[in-house]
Amino acid sequence: MKLRIDNFVLAIIVVITTSYFFPQLGRDDSPVPLDAVGSLGVSLIFFFYGLKLTREKLVAGVRNWPLHLLVHSSTFLLFPLLVLLVHPLMSDQHSITLWTAFLFLAALPSTVSSSVVMVSMARGNVPAAIFNASISGLIGIVVTPLWMGLFLSQSATNYNLSEIYLKLLIEILAPVTLGFVLQRFLGRYAQQYNRQLSLFDRSVILLIIYKSFAESFDQQVFSSVKLGDLAIICSAVLLLFFVVYFLVGYIARALGFSREDRVTAQFCGTKKSLIHGTVFSKILFQDSATIGIMLLPLMVFHAMQIFIISVIASRLGGSGETK
Repeated sequence: MKLRIDNFVLAIIVVITTSYFFPQLGRDDSPVPLDAVGSLGVSLIFFFYGLKLTREKLVAGVRNWPLHLLVHSSTFLLFPLLVLLVHPLMSDQHSITLWTAFLFLAALPSTVSSSVVMVSMARGNVPAAIFNASISGLIGIVVTPLWMGLFLSQSATNYNLSEIYLKLLIEILAPVTLGFVLQRFLGRYAQQYNRQLSLFDRSVILLIIYKSFAESFDQQVFSSVKLGDLAIICSAVLLLFFVVYFLVGYIARALGFSREDRVTAQFCGTKKSLIHGTVFSKILFQDSATIGIMLLPLMVFHAMQIFIISVIASRLGGSGETK
């Protein structure tokens, strides 16, 4: 059997390599406004999603409570419980610090834009993905501090996440709503140019991948810890991701989910938000000297989840699988 490497996978490798040699383009003061371009791209993606949505599909997505329950159980219960299983093995302060960083990762909400884009690429249940990804951050405001409060002596106060949710409203919910309203007039064009829109989706994902890796390389995240610690973190991140991914897939099949719902459950239920993690870390660890190590597993997970799910989404999107 001949192994065929997908062009999108090759593009991902090229983008990561480029981010290594040119990480400065990912800085906030870069002459190329990647954040602005990325934000505009994400908004356009969700606008096009809205054009493709019908009232029947949206209602079906919202009412699919078994899917929603599985996604959020995976995000806020399965992840933390898996990390809790290894807590008895922690024997010294250094290992406990690393373990706490993983608990922080496990307790975070899912991403929004990348989750939905990946589900679309893999031809999953996009309305359900939008619903789940959008409310995950709201649930995380309550659940994440509760999990961390079990193991942190300091209390977290003075929450102010209005800026994040204003951005969520402007970049995600407003474009989807506008597209949905205009669906009756422009929906046929979205279907007609679906192939071109898929290419646009992938281009935005490549931009997100570049930005994620460029920031990590520019900040020299991987040089801030010992090589042994980095190897443990990377191995544990991969193990955690794949255990959750396959467990969610197994449960989805056992519950009789359709192919589209399985994709949505596995993609939305295995993501963790770097944006929320950064904000929460400033609140939960504001007086801690170990904030760097607390964010390291999340940054590694964030980069790996985008890469792995991008590869899987690309293969599923072009496989023609319908069962």
